[in-house]
Amino acid sequence: MDAKTKLKLKKTLSHICLIIASFFFIIPFIWMVSTSLKPITQVFSYPPEWMPKPFQWSNYLDAMEYIPFFTYLNNTVVITLLSTLGVVLTCPLVAYSFAKLEWKGRNVIFFITIAVMMIPGQVTMIPLFLIFNKIGWVGTSLPLIVPAFFGVPFYIFLLRQFFLGLPDMLRDAAKIDGASEFRIYWQIMLPLAKPAVLAVGLFQFMGSWTDFIGPLLYLTDETQYTLSLGLQQFQTQMGTEWGLMMAVSTMMTLPIILLFFFLQKTFIQGITFSGIK
Repeated sequence: MDAKTKLKLKKTLSHICLIIASFFFIIPFIWMVSTSLKPITQVFSYPPEWMPKPFQWSNYLDAMEYIPFFTYLNNTVVITLLSTLGVVLTCPLVAYSFAKLEWKGRNVIFFITIAVMMIPGQVTMIPLFLIFNKIGWVGTSLPLIVPAFFGVPFYIFLLRQFFLGLPDMLRDAAKIDGASEFRIYWQIMLPLAKPAVLAVGLFQFMGSWTDFIGPLLYLTDETQYTLSLGLQQFQTQMGTEWGLMMAVSTMMTLPIILLFFFLQKTFIQGITFSGIK
C-alpha cells in the first residue's frame, strides 16, 4: 500500500469516526424538535415515537402566548449583545498587551489572571452578589453586562496565545513607518486576530444566551427575565408542558446553530500566513 492510499484510507476512517460521533450530538436535538411538535399524549408514549402524529405546529404559537416570549427574547438579546460587545472590545486589547508589550509587572499580573481561572464560580458567587447588592445593581441587568467590559480571564488567555503566534516583524515594520502602538493594534494585529476574536465572541454569545444562574441571581422583576428563566415557567405543580417547553428550547437553540454555521469558515483561515504575505 503506497503512501497516497494510506493517506486516503486515514482520511476516510477519520470522517467515518466523526460522522458516528456527530450522531451523539444531533440525536438529542432531533428529539427536542420532534417533541416540540408532538401532542402531549404522544410525548411519553412507549415505545418512543420519533415522528409526531400529527404535527402540532400550534405548540410554537401556544408557547409564545404561555409566557411573554418577545419580552424575554428582547431582554436576552440586549444582555447577550452587550456582554459580547464588552468581551470583544476589552479581551483582545488586554491579551495584546500581555503578548506584545513590555511593561513592568506584566508576567505577575498575567499569572494572577491565569490563577483567577482556577477559582470555581461557586466560590465567587456569594461575594459578587453582596458587592452588586451593595451598589444597588441587584434587580437590574448590569451584573450580567458590566463585568464583561473588564475582561474574562479564559478569553484573555486564548487571545494572548494567538497574538504570540503573530510575527513581530509586522509590528516592527509598522513602527518604522511611524505608526503608534494603538494604531498597530487596531489596524494590523486586531484584523489578523479576527478568527480568534470571533471565536471568543461566539463563546461569550453562547454562554450569555443560555445563562441561567446569572439571571436567576440578579433579576427580580419578571419583566426583566431572559428566555432561560422563561423556560422555568412551563413547570407547574400540575406537571410540565413538555411540548411548549421544547418549542421554546428549539427557538433558543436555532440562533446559536445559525451563528456557528455562518462563522465556521472564519475559524480555519490561515491569517498568519496571509499577514506575512
